[in-house]
Amino acid sequence: MKVVALNDVLETEHDVDGGNWVSRRLILKKDGMGYSVHDTIIKAGTETHIWYQNHLESVYCIEGEGEVVTLKDGKVWPIKKDVLYALDENDEHLLRAKTDMRMVCVFNPPVAGTEVHDENGVYPVAEDE
Repeated sequence: MKVVALNDVLETEHDVDGGNWVSRRLILKKDGMGYSVHDTIIKAGTETHIWYQNHLESVYCIEGEGEVVTLKDGKVWPIKKDVLYALDENDEHLLRAKTDMRMVCVFNPPVAGTEVHDENGVYPVAEDE
């Protein structure tokens, strides 16, 4: 059994500031679960280009309001509290936050814990430890 409190992660290397967002990584690759879980804050008024070419992600919004724009078709998806979106096709997208948004994010494969987006909005695949 593993129990992780958000306070266990705050102000550690797994409390990652990506500029437009802060991701607190709760479950990581090293935990052996086959996915990672993040508590992420998207900062109000920001737009972030993301393209997880190496990961699938599900995102559940628990606070705030914004939108996702899928770049292949220009479709705008409103996101607010109690809405989940799943990037099931490695969707290249823009995430826009109207207010601060708090998200619970699940990644497959899991991240190691310190990743940030590269210039294309991609996370690298975590290497075996």
